[in-house]
Amino acid sequence: MTKPQLKPSLSGIRRQPIHLAPARQVTTTSFSECGSLPLVVTPTVPDLDLDLRAWAVGHAAEVEDWVLRHGAVLFRGFAINGVPGFERCVDALAGGALEYRFRASPRTEVGKHVYTATDYPAEQHIFPHNEHSYSPVCPLELVFYAETPAPQGGETPLGDNREVMRRIDPAVIERFVRLGILYVRNYGAGFGLPWRTVFQTEDRSEVERYCAGIGVRCEWKSDDRLCTRQVGPAVIRHPRSGEKIWFNHGTFFHVTTLPDGLGDALQSEFDDDDLPQNTYYGDGSPIEPEVLDHLRAAYRGAMVSFPWARDDVLLIDNVLAVHARRPYSGFRRVLVSMAQTFRTADYAVTEWE
Repeated sequence: MTKPQLKPSLSGIRRQPIHLAPARQVTTTSFSECGSLPLVVTPTVPDLDLDLRAWAVGHAAEVEDWVLRHGAVLFRGFAINGVPGFERCVDALAGGALEYRFRASPRTEVGKHVYTATDYPAEQHIFPHNEHSYSPVCPLELVFYAETPAPQGGETPLGDNREVMRRIDPAVIERFVRLGILYVRNYGAGFGLPWRTVFQTEDRSEVERYCAGIGVRCEWKSDDRLCTRQVGPAVIRHPRSGEKIWFNHGTFFHVTTLPDGLGDALQSEFDDDDLPQNTYYGDGSPIEPEVLDHLRAAYRGAMVSFPWARDDVLLIDNVLAVHARRPYSGFRRVLVSMAQTFRTADYAVTEWE
């Protein structure tokens, strides 16, 4: 059944003379309440029915410049043509989608490497994070598609990671840079994702090969349980610009960042070494509660939010921008693809000046 095509809303956008693309096919604007993140790109003629994939093919360098400067670019009012059209947009905007492996969030695949953004319950907040920054191999870009925005709520707040870093005490940054971050994950204890889902295989030897290939230690426990450990950097150099950026899952994966009550419940049921996921300084020492509170405040203070419109496509530099999710009511389907992997070890900052 074909969904009705609704005209996208441009409410909340303040037009600014930031840039006008060749042939005046598109114009760039911003949301008045969000500053320059995200940059909003719309067809100059609202009823032009401009195909985003076709336009992006001829403007790759321009798009790359926008996303590097702003951290996120929202394409609004373009013709997308559903999930198949979105797949083609990912090819044109980001060079093709990646398989989601070493998973941390429940997602459903709806196209070729196109996934629901998350399958967490609608009433849950999702804390700001850089996608997959716990993994030694990360996507550089994300592409979101608002196929069906929620009737109420369900925004995807964004945060400038440069601003996040400016808000963190330099002494805190220095310690994390020196020690790194230890990620400990346990699979198969009834909470979180099972290892077969995380690694997309039924074969233990395939899990071991994958982990060895990306520098993750794995340990099989009784009752078909698995534990993985790895130390990753807290700050990396951006693979394109070279600037130092706070990039990690140290706050997001810590048990105390979980929604109210859930972290306490898990800590009462599991020993620290058996928690579904947790983080430590790279030497295994615990991260102090006051440091975690400070980091959470830094993330929250940098966030901005805008309402989704049907057929919005959002291109994010996954290093420069963090994203989150607000609770919602009604039906919502926001999809995501990941693109352009890099290894954090290749860009790790190990000394702080």
